[in-house]
Amino acid sequence: MRLFFSKGELKLRRTRTIAAIICMVCVLATYWILTRPQKAEPEIPTVILEPAIKDDVEIFGEYVGRIRAQQFVEVRARVEGYLENMLFAEGTYINKNQVLFVINQDQYRAKADKARAQLKKDEAQALKAERDLKRIRPLVEQNAASQLDLDNAEAAYESAVATVAMSEADLAQAELELGYTVVRSPLSGHISERNVDLGTLVGPGGKSLLATIVKSDTVLVDFSMTALDYLKSKERNINFGQKDSTRSWQPNITITLADNTVYPHKGYVDFAEPQVDPQTGTFSVRAEMPNPKQVLLPGQFTKVKLLLDVREDAIVVPMKAITIEKGGAYIYTVRKDNTVEKRFIELGPEVGNKVVVERGLAAGELVVVEGFHKLTPGMKVRFGQPEEETKINSKEV
Repeated sequence: MRLFFSKGELKLRRTRTIAAIICMVCVLATYWILTRPQKAEPEIPTVILEPAIKDDVEIFGEYVGRIRAQQFVEVRARVEGYLENMLFAEGTYINKNQVLFVINQDQYRAKADKARAQLKKDEAQALKAERDLKRIRPLVEQNAASQLDLDNAEAAYESAVATVAMSEADLAQAELELGYTVVRSPLSGHISERNVDLGTLVGPGGKSLLATIVKSDTVLVDFSMTALDYLKSKERNINFGQKDSTRSWQPNITITLADNTVYPHKGYVDFAEPQVDPQTGTFSVRAEMPNPKQVLLPGQFTKVKLLLDVREDAIVVPMKAITIEKGGAYIYTVRKDNTVEKRFIELGPEVGNKVVVERGLAAGELVVVEGFHKLTPGMKVRFGQPEEETKINSKEV
């Protein structure tokens, strides 16, 4: 067994070993190249777009209102006497000039009869004085009577005429008081229950309030607005309580009833207090509202929704597309080359789930409404459908 190799054999062995190592390195390098993870290209995000639109935006304010009758009249006795009759059903609708109560008329009828008789007596005295004067005048001209007699006749006649005038006034007053014994309704409306019973002494020395009448086929709705609302309305040249023929709309209100249903009729603001209450910082506003079926009851509270303004041709975008940070509010818009732009905008009032854009956006520009959280300015995007639209399309299929 030979333990030593010749130089040629050693060189051959070394060459084979190096070749084997090189082959192994090449195999490992090839395997690493083939099996190493490849760098993935960035994925293009999918976003949902909506165009910015022009629309007439109605801006509302909500307040707490109180309903009151358009007219509320107290029926009172104007003369003293015992109540004899009541000629209405409590709580019903009555007409203007309808007889409601009758007060005992005996003393007032007697007073009127006495005044009428006194008038007749005074008229007779005046007629006699007139005849005496006519007889004396020719006698004075003929020197058959003195000037003193004429002066006395003229004074007697003038006194008689004055007495007649006074008696006529007494009779008119007596007849007026007699008329007051029949109490009539001053207006049409619903009458309350009576405040006195039959046989009660009513009038100046007794109870004067007999009942109340409410005219409620039209009601008034009172509510208070803040001074800030007033200033904003002034900026838009809107004066509450004053009609403006140059506008296509007028401030109107809708109210919500106790069962959360919306009353079908609209009311219109017809008055606004010209000053602000310094204690509350609000000013009073009144609206007139039809109430043909008497659904609205005076005294009840209700929710008032007032049309404050109409922004015509305003730029509107969905509220969900807006991001607000310390620097302001911004949205992402998409250019023609499908890249996104971060656009700062000035916001206006919110209306439902949309918001008015005052500056920074034009109508028709595409706005990202979903998927903008993963965007950076200048990034390319692809477009998708909103989830709701996708669900609708899948149902149709």
